[in-house]
Amino acid sequence: MLTPYDEFPVHQAAQTFSQIPSTDYNWDDGYWFGVFNPEQQVFLGTGARVNPNSDMFGGYALLNVAGRQFTVRFSRCWRRSFELSIGPYRIDFVEPLRRVRLTLESNDSGLSFDLDWEGTSPAFLEEQHLATNRGRRTTEQMRYSQPGKVRGWIRLRDALYEVRADSWSGSRDHSWGLYAERPPLAPASTWLPPRQSAGPQRALRFWTCFRTEPFSGFYHLHETAEGMQCRMDDVFGTPFAGSLYRGWDEEKIVLASGRHQLQFEPGTRILRKAVMSLIDVAGRPWRQEFAVASPPWVPQTMGYHPGSWKDGGSFHTYHGSEELALEWDEFDFSRQPCRYSPYKAVGAAAQDTFNMGSSGGGMIHGPEYLTRVTTHAPDGTVSVGAAQVELFITGRYAPYGFE
Repeated sequence: MLTPYDEFPVHQAAQTFSQIPSTDYNWDDGYWFGVFNPEQQVFLGTGARVNPNSDMFGGYALLNVAGRQFTVRFSRCWRRSFELSIGPYRIDFVEPLRRVRLTLESNDSGLSFDLDWEGTSPAFLEEQHLATNRGRRTTEQMRYSQPGKVRGWIRLRDALYEVRADSWSGSRDHSWGLYAERPPLAPASTWLPPRQSAGPQRALRFWTCFRTEPFSGFYHLHETAEGMQCRMDDVFGTPFAGSLYRGWDEEKIVLASGRHQLQFEPGTRILRKAVMSLIDVAGRPWRQEFAVASPPWVPQTMGYHPGSWKDGGSFHTYHGSEELALEWDEFDFSRQPCRYSPYKAVGAAAQDTFNMGSSGGGMIHGPEYLTRVTTHAPDGTVSVGAAQVELFITGRYAPYGFE
């Protein structure tokens, strides 16, 4: 089956772009975009993913305002149309790897927007993510991440937010390949032997896209339960990587190492502040101070997880219409930890598929933070701005006494 992309001389396999080199239901390709303003405590997260083997194209738009979270989800069968649109939602690449237009036209949910997302520094191509279980490759994924600035508008019912590039920042990533098993399109663990990984496992993930003009950039780090940064058999196996730029065209500043001092809300794993000490490849020290500006937002409502859709499925599953399925909901996450239950029983056993924030006893907290950030450059320059921070702490993590 031909697609518009087959017109261009970019094939990497002797197949059309409507086919992929895997029959695994967990192979997908898609985008994440963040649009945020810490002063207004507003975070919009939106994106979409194609799952060729289930023939589904699903997406979401999540608006969190000071902890009150509204999510609209949309889905259709993919091979009906290879346009990057699902009903009222559309992604247009105005200038690939630099400018993207994000549109959600008026719809019954009451959430709509028209946004021009522009990179403030080039995208960072991460190392390939690899993980195995008993000799079977369960993750083989590529990803790039990028900071940005955004202009346009967002409307939720009667509330209108004017998005100005001088005060609204952006984050984004694009990933493709095998990421992780995604129930319900995954075998039930009861029919398989216990998991048996081939290397160390991740306990901490710190990821950020930041903008403190004139600097912007991206980095991430991953550590074991003992706080070791090492190669891991995990969906995010890279010990440390990242870079920053002063503007778009100046020399890339490659980061060589990073360490952290994190402060948490008392009695929880909810981040309050973070200090990151960074060294670039020239040996120069950088420091960033992050202050959380709003209650973290909860990604379980976006559609990745089983039970995030009201029929119990995810955006990789069929929701009763080949042309358009659309639904929405609203939660108050302004006080965390809080109780959250996925729709229908299918999601209960798989709620932690992506190691989202868990506080035990059926309580969760968001692992995604809207922050103010201050960058201290080696030359003494101090700049302030905004960042998205993703922080997962899974299970025991000795450096901060988490059991």
